Amino acid sequence: MRSYVYRAKFERGTRRGVVVSFPDVPEAITQGGDRADARRMAEEALGLALLSYPTRGLPLPKSRSRGRSLVAIAVAPEVAAKLAVLEAFIAAGLSKSELARRLGKDEKEVRRILDPKHPTKLPALTAALRALGKRLVVGVMEAEAA
Repeated sequence: MRSYVYRAKFERGTRRGVVVSFPDVPEAITQGGDRADARRMAEEALGLALLSYPTRGLPLPKSRSRGRSLVAIAVAPEVAAKLAVLEAFIAAGLSKSELARRLGKDEKEVRRILDPKHPTKLPALTAALRALGKRLVVGVMEAEAA
């Protein structure tokens, strides 16, 4: 099962606030006024950085970093679903028109589903995953203290 969770490094900013970086996703760096704000910003920065990978024709980086000082950050659920669709589509080697045929949709709609910048609703992403032979699984965990 694939999850979109990466470890982040939280550091005190040079002036104030908290800076967050991701060793496995160097493009994702942000800051917040305090630790809770930095965590919210980190989720968004991670999602935006990961969504840029398919646009650049790059595979998503593996989450490898470990360490007690690193904090696990998951992308927002809708971003995780979009990333899953993009990865499944690339792995399937299908054309957009074939995916459209499988979904019973117009190819323009499939182009929007596959556009990392286009906000796609969860039912459309779930249907696309099904058409690609995948299934979306949702999990719930305890929130970490900010």
